[in-house]
Amino acid sequence: MKRQPILVTGATGKQGGATARRLLAAGWPVRVLVRDPAAEAVRSLVSAGAEPLPGDLDDPGSLKKAMAGAHGVFAVTPDDLDAEREIRRGRHLADAAAAADVAHLVFASVGAAERGTGIPFWESKWAIEQYIAGLGLPVTVLRPVRFMENHAVPMLGGITADGVLRHLFDPEVPVQLIAVTDIGAFAALAFGDPEAYVGQALELAGDELTSAAAVRLISRYVGREITYQQVTGEEMSLNTEVFTGQHGLWRADIPDLRHRHPDLLDFPTWLDRGGADAIAATLLRADAVRQ
Repeated sequence: MKRQPILVTGATGKQGGATARRLLAAGWPVRVLVRDPAAEAVRSLVSAGAEPLPGDLDDPGSLKKAMAGAHGVFAVTPDDLDAEREIRRGRHLADAAAAADVAHLVFASVGAAERGTGIPFWESKWAIEQYIAGLGLPVTVLRPVRFMENHAVPMLGGITADGVLRHLFDPEVPVQLIAVTDIGAFAALAFGDPEAYVGQALELAGDELTSAAAVRLISRYVGREITYQQVTGEEMSLNTEVFTGQHGLWRADIPDLRHRHPDLLDFPTWLDRGGADAIAATLLRADAVRQ
């Protein structure tokens, strides 16, 4: 029987892009909601087999059109300093999915969303989760922890031009990490096995290690000494207490996740498969700017 398509939002971003590619590889027809069909990232997805549909999370009418006849929706809302705007966009997605009577909604939230962290752009995702639950939608919630990819993006708490990884984490407290490609893998698993995943909320991580251990690994892979510096909450405009607990911030059951998805990446494997190259490229660009 021919499968009905899945609509992927945020397809030109990390999570949506990874999900779209995983779904295409699994044989699903994929629609991607895009603002600019001519964008390079969109052309790449179209080449892989995705169907681009114009739309915007601020335009409920475009969401309704994009979801018509869809089997499911992968929904992700971009982190937003304006929490109310993010919540409004999440409600637009949920309302459109309910109106389209989709069989399965997979919502990308954030690790620890349900634990009252006080972080505005995490609390907003929890509010969206609660709104979805109130509508009674057939939903799977994915709660990814810190992205491994963030190590290559200084603005996201990654390694800076001087070779320093700066964050709020105590250097000896374990931090859970997830590769973005594995978020897409779990989305594809959920759509492929709704009986096992509808009604579930999964915190997603592929590895757990201290920040001190992380920089030692990165140093080995990039061939350059990388150090770690713990910063204050004021420097990052975040709640220090949330990030410095003695048992870590996130609580993903990594052995269970690896049982579900045996190819789940740990941090050394991510580094080996392109992560170290991405970090090295960031450092090279920073060196070129300084020269």
